[in-house]
Amino acid sequence: MARGFDHRRAGWSLSNLSVVIPVSLGAALSFAVSTNLKHSSAADLHPTTHLSIRTVGLFVRDMVSHPLWLLGILADGLGLGLQVLALHLGALAVVQPLMVTGLLFSLLLRHTHLRTLNRSEIGWGIALVVSLIGFLLVAGTASAPPAADAADRVPAVVAALVGAGVAVSSVLLARRLKPAVTAAAVLGVAVGVLYAADAALIKASTDKAVQGPVELVTSWQPYAVVAVGAAGLLLCQLAYQAGPLTASQPTIAAVDPLASVVIGVLIFDEQLRRGPWTGAALAGLVILLAWSVLALGRDRAVQESRVGQH
Repeated sequence: MARGFDHRRAGWSLSNLSVVIPVSLGAALSFAVSTNLKHSSAADLHPTTHLSIRTVGLFVRDMVSHPLWLLGILADGLGLGLQVLALHLGALAVVQPLMVTGLLFSLLLRHTHLRTLNRSEIGWGIALVVSLIGFLLVAGTASAPPAADAADRVPAVVAALVGAGVAVSSVLLARRLKPAVTAAAVLGVAVGVLYAADAALIKASTDKAVQGPVELVTSWQPYAVVAVGAAGLLLCQLAYQAGPLTASQPTIAAVDPLASVVIGVLIFDEQLRRGPWTGAALAGLVILLAWSVLALGRDRAVQESRVGQH
């Protein structure tokens, strides 16, 4: 039989799409609810002005016992379950762009609850979501056939070192930055990198799980998932405390999928779609994405400066 496009495996059948789309949007909404709950709890936690070991320890103590943060973790669990279901039933090219709508959900929920967003911020939030979805659709990454050997170890090590360097540098830089908006955005870079790394580790762990439970529990990837995920949760909460949601969340939402694309290409042999206009389209979308993130932070900084003058 000729090898053609398998609609069942790719998740593109109409029956699958009728389930995948609402499940993906449900996951994005769950993550958005979690974001707002955890951001609301951040104001009640021990301040971490200089990110010292003592203040971070007190911050963690308050965080893990705060009711809103615990509710946020429950919402995260629901969102993760829905995301896993969506990825099981549908294609990554369908689910991943839909998950990006969680940013818009977060901003709209924040606006509904506190009325702290203006039309400009909502507009730039929409522009950010559109540019992210457009980038993912134009890039059109697809997995290459698995290699016969356990390759890609060198790119994985290099990517891990670079990612760790970016995350640590972002945290150290955020300690020195005075404007809350800027510090929160820089911490958001570290969070986005850690989230992308954790997604890659989850993918590697599922590959081990297919080989059997013994192979899974004796490999290092599942334990790295827990460690990197915990670091991401902590830094995310620190970013929420450092500044407004419009400073940290857009940065996280932008860095996470873009870093995931880089990891997919370097480590998992995923290939970007090629074409005469693909490069120009991707460059334009990245510029729009970066401009949207900067605009959201700038608008919030202007609003905070006006409030401080009154």
